[in-house]
Amino acid sequence: MEKALNGIRVLDFTRMVAGPVCTMLLAELGADVIKVELPEGGDALRTTPPLTEGMESYLFLTCNRGKRSVTLDPRTGEGNGIARKLAGKSDVLVENFTPGIMERLGLDYKKLADENPSLIYVSLSGYGNTGPYRSLVAFDTIIQAMGGLVSVTGHPDSPPTKVGPAVADFCGGVFATLAILAALQYKNSTGQGQYIDISMQDVVWLLTAMQFLHFYNITGQDPPRLGNRQLELAPFNIFPAKDGYIVICIVTVDQWQRFIKVIGREDLKDVKEYSMQSQRIKHINDIDTLVEKWTRERTVDEMVRLLRAAELPCAPVPTFSQVANDPQLASRNMQVEVEQMVSGEVKMPGSVFKMSRTPGNPSKPAPFLGEHTYEVYSELLGFGEEKITELQSKGIIS
Repeated sequence: MEKALNGIRVLDFTRMVAGPVCTMLLAELGADVIKVELPEGGDALRTTPPLTEGMESYLFLTCNRGKRSVTLDPRTGEGNGIARKLAGKSDVLVENFTPGIMERLGLDYKKLADENPSLIYVSLSGYGNTGPYRSLVAFDTIIQAMGGLVSVTGHPDSPPTKVGPAVADFCGGVFATLAILAALQYKNSTGQGQYIDISMQDVVWLLTAMQFLHFYNITGQDPPRLGNRQLELAPFNIFPAKDGYIVICIVTVDQWQRFIKVIGREDLKDVKEYSMQSQRIKHINDIDTLVEKWTRERTVDEMVRLLRAAELPCAPVPTFSQVANDPQLASRNMQVEVEQMVSGEVKMPGSVFKMSRTPGNPSKPAPFLGEHTYEVYSELLGFGEEKITELQSKGIIS
């Protein structure tokens, strides 16, 4: 089956999580992603636990599936020249080093674009390539904090709390991918490449500010930690049941009227303070209290049945194992088994790209270190066995 990014070559200088997520998505959509790793050990994510029985990192396998791996030391003169040649034959280059490193290597956008003007060059870093924080090293939790997400996460009396998944890394990679796709469309129209500077702090701030900035601008106060509540809506919360928890989300006037009928509180129908969301949010504690009184007396299944019968938004709160075995996710192939050369079959998340003509392919394995070194150098640069052996003897590749 055809892939949307067939014929697009991506030179991947990324490591750890955010950058590899970006290039993994490109590979899933059909791009030829060539992962460049140092000969001595490669990407540090390769050894990050948990590990398979074959001693491969699950996270590395997930973030690097579908790519080709070559080894190269660009810190050497000859290795640097090879990196420039590879960039000259690529459509996209992605790197997520701390700003300044690629410049010191002579592999910055300005130099490479002089040789390949159509190159799309992506820098993905904690704080971006401009501003007072540009040279600071950053990881996911740091960026969740510095992007404001930690300040609004958790319950009112809880200490600063991060979001469970590494959203700064993952969303940074997604936004970088989105920018690349836009740049490829521009390149198709003009033949010109461009420089893309993605800051994970920018990304997390955008996600946080879209919901909370208006509160700050209106009140001049820090947005409160709301726990499982919503800033603008009520009832919109996770409520305790006799045997677990249930999510109930009531938004429209019509939903509110149907909801109070289901819970046997039709006496609230004409209560002015509860009629509109703009009024209910002012009485959120009273609203949540009356809802919780109803939920505590019933099982989750009973409430889900009643609320769904009235076409009201609700859901149980399943455990991770229940989600991993969810029939809806299974019907959409959101877990796949990938055959790894060393570790055998490894379960990984499926592809979200359900496209009628060019769906994503999440089933290709991640490469072992330098698996495609000979293949890529001979295919793209015309290196023969003798040349590759010479480079190996010099430690430039492995």
